[in-house]
Amino acid sequence: MKKNTLYVGLDTDRKHIDVAVAEELPGGEVRYWGRLANTPAAVDRMAKKLGQGDRELVVCYEAGPCGYGLYRQLAGKRRTKCLVVAPSMTPRRPGERVKTNRRDALKLAKLLRAQELSEVWVPDAAHEAVRDVVRARSTAVSALTRCRQHISSFLLRQGIHYVGKPWTNKHRMWLGTLSFEHVAHQLLFGELLLALDQAQARRERLTDHIRELLAGWSLAWLVAALQALRGYDLINAAIMVAELGDPRRFTSPRQLMGFVGLNVSEASSGDTVRRGHLTKTGNTRARKALIEAAWTYSRPPAMPKRLAARLPAAVQKIADKARHRLSRRYRHLLMRGKLKQVAIAAVARESLGFIRAIAHAAAPAGSRPR
Repeated sequence: MKKNTLYVGLDTDRKHIDVAVAEELPGGEVRYWGRLANTPAAVDRMAKKLGQGDRELVVCYEAGPCGYGLYRQLAGKRRTKCLVVAPSMTPRRPGERVKTNRRDALKLAKLLRAQELSEVWVPDAAHEAVRDVVRARSTAVSALTRCRQHISSFLLRQGIHYVGKPWTNKHRMWLGTLSFEHVAHQLLFGELLLALDQAQARRERLTDHIRELLAGWSLAWLVAALQALRGYDLINAAIMVAELGDPRRFTSPRQLMGFVGLNVSEASSGDTVRRGHLTKTGNTRARKALIEAAWTYSRPPAMPKRLAARLPAAVQKIADKARHRLSRRYRHLLMRGKLKQVAIAAVARESLGFIRAIAHAAAPAGSRPR
């Protein structure tokens, strides 16, 4: 960092922001600056006071429910750099038992000066808006699943069973014909069916919204390219792109694996090497979509998708290689005695390399990763 730099740690909540500052080393003082209201006007006044005398400000706060509004406000100021840091990667002392906003702000300022914090990727406002819609659809899918579970549990208690494939149109018509001896049960079942229909309608509306939004999204080209891979339709591809952003921003596939928590944990010491389970410390939504797509490779390689014929030849070649290599990888791991779940996780991990390669092959000329 340049000289005359002030490091600022912010501990934010809905109403207030606690501010601590750290002077440059060597001998730089760390002090609590004060508390201010969590409003744009108060933040502007703070930045103006701390930046007096042509000081450069390096500001950080932990990612949380307050979003990225504070980041965008501070990052747009002259001589100010703002970082949003990962709370799970903030160092903590094992014996630390007292936690207050003041202490957290002081700790952030000191760790920021020591460059001990891990910065998270902040999407632009347009990308964040699309991601919110994609995540809302995932929430709607979870709600629909819960409605189905409630209905299945209720019918199981009543000893009623359906012969055939559940949750089809035929099954829904059958549900509408059921009647119960007790009025209370009949009223309850009507409410369960109403919740089911509402959840299903909400999922379909959000799916339509995603299709509409993709036309004007800057990463629509990547959503289309990923659909060349097995296991990726419009929605699954949109989930991956919304959560990962442009995979070209990662310097290597291994870094991308770490982002979704598919790196292997390790606790080695000296000549002893101990590797354990997957870390699972990254983006949960992206990891779930990867695992769901990886199950398609448990079946023999299928013919290339019709959609792939409209994509660049380089993308088709990568997708074709993935189609054979990942299926072969799954069979090889099963032959070695690995569990199916372990083999699928390995396939999902390796598929990230193909996703990154497709992003490089399909990127429009002159575009840069953000």
